[in-house]
Parts: sequence; structure tokens; C-alpha cells
Amino acid sequence: MIQAIDRAAKVLSSLQGARHLGITELATELALPVSTVHGIVKSLQGHGLVAQEPGGNRYMLGPALLKLSNVYLDTLDVRARAMRWTLELARRTGLSTRLGVQLFDEVIIIHHNQRPDGSQQMPETGLSIPAHASAMGKVLLAYSPEYASGLLGRPLRSLTGATITDPAQLAIQFVAIVGNGIATEEDEAVLGESSIAAPVVDTRGNVIAAVAIVVPSSEWPPDSSVLNGLRETARNISRELGAGTWPPLAPQPILSTHPQS
Repeated sequence: MIQAIDRAAKVLSSLQGARHLGITELATELALPVSTVHGIVKSLQGHGLVAQEPGGNRYMLGPALLKLSNVYLDTLDVRARAMRWTLELARRTGLSTRLGVQLFDEVIIIHHNQRPDGSQQMPETGLSIPAHASAMGKVLLAYSPEYASGLLGRPLRSLTGATITDPAQLAIQFVAIVGNGIATEEDEAVLGESSIAAPVVDTRGNVIAAVAIVVPSSEWPPDSSVLNGLRETARNISRELGAGTWPPLAPQPILSTHPQS
């Protein structure tokens, strides 16, 4: 690993979530000399990856990252092929839909369709959710034993009182997900918001993404028409990607777990 790039990436990571931090704060958080962090931040600022507050001494993520993220999204074949199907799913169900892929220990939303009710809603493309607290993340974990084993070998963060952090409970869920092709979470990431998700499969039979419907917890559980619509959407996207079968075959072994320390 190249040290300078690693440190620059850690600076950008520290500024996630709309955080505004000064040089000294970043240096303390990263356990690096102030002079080193100052040089990294100024270099990133020169490329538009970091911006300084107007009239202030704090820094935030810069506009060039938006350009890079849009380029990344445009290269994703799964997103391009899924967009019309997720839009139709939102129209049919009257609910918000998401498409997500793995990003380290999280799932990142690469496409989002808002509820078609005309209400004011926050765009979610680019947002990330801890994989264990997301229906999309649970799909990706259930079909990737290596990913699941690595994630469940570390303590898991609780986002709400309903977040499942016990590896044994999650392992049981993963088996069920592989069995019926559907994952669920109820109030695990955000109180009042629940979701269901299904796997998206590529031409090699690999699960490369998950498509989800966001359901207000007051309307939980979703009725059968919503579940059937989700399955149909996941199947249609997978077919466009060249998948021969859906749902995907179970991985072998399904899961290897480690107790929490």
C-alpha cells in the first residue's frame, strides 16, 4: 500500500457524513503530525477533492468528488439495466425503491427512486448503510460466505434498538434468505423505516447487487403483491444481465461465522 494515497483516503473518509473538520482535528483523529495532514489537505484541495469553508479554517469534501461519483455510476452496467425496472416497481407499489452494491462493510445505494406520491423526499443515491442493518446488505452477505465471515468476525454497530448484531441470529437469517430469495429488516437502520430486498444476478450466476423496496414501518409487513413485484423486478434485471436462473443457487458453504469478541 502506498502510504501517501492511504493517508489521503483516510482524510477523505474522515470528512464523510457532511463533517467539517480543521487540520488539528483531522491530525488528532488520524494520529498524524499536523504538518503532514496540512500537506495532504492542501493537495486534495488543489484537486477539488476537499474544500475549505468560506472564511473559516475547517474543511469538507469537495465538488470534484461529485463528478467522480457520477462517472462511477455511469460505468455500472447493473445500474443502467435496472433503472427502468426499479422505476416501474416504485410506480406499481407506490413505494421508494433502491439498488445497492457492496462497499467494504456497507451497502451503497447506486440508484434510488422516490415514492411517486409527490411528497418532498431526500435523494439517497450515494448514501451507504451498514450491511448487517440493511435488507440489501443482508442479501449480499447471504450469498457471499467470505464477505459474511469477515464482517461477522468483528463487533457490529447498533444503529437502533432493533439492529441485529448477534452473528448467530444473522446466520439464521442468511440461511432463510438463500432459501427464499428475500431479505428483510424492520427498523434496523432507521426507526420508522423498514425494507425488503432481493438479489440481482449476473451472467456467471454471481450476486452482484440487491434491489429493495422501502416500506414505512407503520405499513409493515408488506402484502404479497409487493413481495411478488420485488421478485419479478430482481428477476427481470438479472435476465437483462444474462443470468440463466433466478433466484441464484445457494453458495457452498452458506456461511462461516465467528463469535463476537
